Amino acid sequence: MQNINTLSGISRVRKGGFQFVSSLLLALGAYLSNVHASEKPNIIFILVDDMGYGDLGCYGSEIDTPNLDSLAQTGLRFTQMYNTSKCMPSRACLLTGVYAQDCGMDSKPLNLLNSVTFGEALRPAGYRTYASGKHHGTENLFDRGFDHYYGLRDGCCNFWNPGEKREGEAEPGRKRKILHWCDDATQYSPYTPEDRNFYTTDAFTNKPLQWLDEKELEGKPFFLYLAYTAPHYPLHAHPKDIEKYKGKYDKGYGAIQKERYKRMLEMGLIDPEKTDFTPIADSVWQRLDPDEQAKEKRRMEIYAAMLDSVDQNIGRLLKKLKEQNKLENTIIMFASDNGACAEKSGAKVFSKNIEDFGNVASYETVGQHWATVQNTPFRKWKNASHEGGIRTPFIINYPNKIKHPGSIYHGPTHFIDIMPTAIELSGASYPTHYKGKPVTPMQGVSILPALNSEALTREQPLFWKWRNGGAVRQGNWKAVYSGKKWELFDFTKDHNESNDLSKEYPEKMNIMKKLHQDWYARTLSATLEL
Repeated sequence: MQNINTLSGISRVRKGGFQFVSSLLLALGAYLSNVHASEKPNIIFILVDDMGYGDLGCYGSEIDTPNLDSLAQTGLRFTQMYNTSKCMPSRACLLTGVYAQDCGMDSKPLNLLNSVTFGEALRPAGYRTYASGKHHGTENLFDRGFDHYYGLRDGCCNFWNPGEKREGEAEPGRKRKILHWCDDATQYSPYTPEDRNFYTTDAFTNKPLQWLDEKELEGKPFFLYLAYTAPHYPLHAHPKDIEKYKGKYDKGYGAIQKERYKRMLEMGLIDPEKTDFTPIADSVWQRLDPDEQAKEKRRMEIYAAMLDSVDQNIGRLLKKLKEQNKLENTIIMFASDNGACAEKSGAKVFSKNIEDFGNVASYETVGQHWATVQNTPFRKWKNASHEGGIRTPFIINYPNKIKHPGSIYHGPTHFIDIMPTAIELSGASYPTHYKGKPVTPMQGVSILPALNSEALTREQPLFWKWRNGGAVRQGNWKAVYSGKKWELFDFTKDHNESNDLSKEYPEKMNIMKKLHQDWYARTLSATLEL
């Protein structure tokens, strides 16, 4: 509308003079430039934290996620999207398009090295670039190509109050006291919100809703990285959302898990011929005394409420895009940074009273059994390179660009594939050097062929390495290790890694181990050169 008005104004200028012709050409050039920019899609990547494979309604869950379910119904669900099994390296390889081992983020939070972020790659292509939420590094993303960054620079925090005790409130539950928070160029250590209604999931959504109204965005496409901390512990949720799930988990672990698996089969997400699923025995729940059961129910009620809140906030974002007539030209992707979390919190301050679960003083986790339910039907959890640690639900929604909306894509994909996808969508050029330093080439492939139900062409295997575990996936073969123990699995028959074939196929096992060793040696060599 602004461009049309500009041209109309020029038409009222007295014709015949050089000034008119010059103004017309300038206006026409600006108009054509904005038309070209408007043809580029907006790109949104939504990331949640420590969510299990079966935790969304559209992946078989009882948790209410209508907005994400709607994106799946008109979009595409993937059954084999992979992360790295841990928050920090997953976010690093997602942001850069290279393995965490290639950008110096394979063992602890540091600066992103030898790489560029989405912001640095897409801003030169005319994109306005935004990041809101958790980064889990030592840099402010505002300094790494993003026009705005708001959120937690660290790994996890109290949802109600990431900072110091506020007058009239209890001491916030926490793992560690010093946390870093960014609001563009300003950094806080720690960050204590003045707003007593502060809740991270809401706050991380509020900022993008403001940015979408800024005048600098007019005539430009945007990239938004929206990285929630939910449902990572501590278990914190609005009381109204917790109340919604009261009684939902009274049946216990095994019953909920079996119901989820049944829905997965009905949806076509799981092939029973390729999955040897064994649910948690009912006796595990029955052995708990009434007080223990009450606490376990409460944990899962809060966890469900946290994801419900995420979905509500995604609904707020979708509503805004619809109001601005931007939704039809926006591609939205959704994933989790690793599988469900079975670990303890290590909190220094927390409440053990069930009445306080979910408030500012608490710092609870779901525990191993509920994490197993969340990861239905896969083996193990966060931090492991088995499927329960590295496989995530993945939704992509791109209006009028998906050949079979509502369908399911079963080919393997990885977070390293998102940068090549964004580069192709945006028409950006991925640099070989940035600020005078070499940039590691992208390690993945674009997933856009999947939108047409086509297989991806991937020449290299997929690799994982975190702590004392790792894996390599080549075609339908996967070798995975924990400590010194290696296992080999055939994914034409065994997606939840129940039948180790390493002794039956020793030559194949050795080939897969050598692939992983060579890859890791290359990344070590490259990192030493940084």
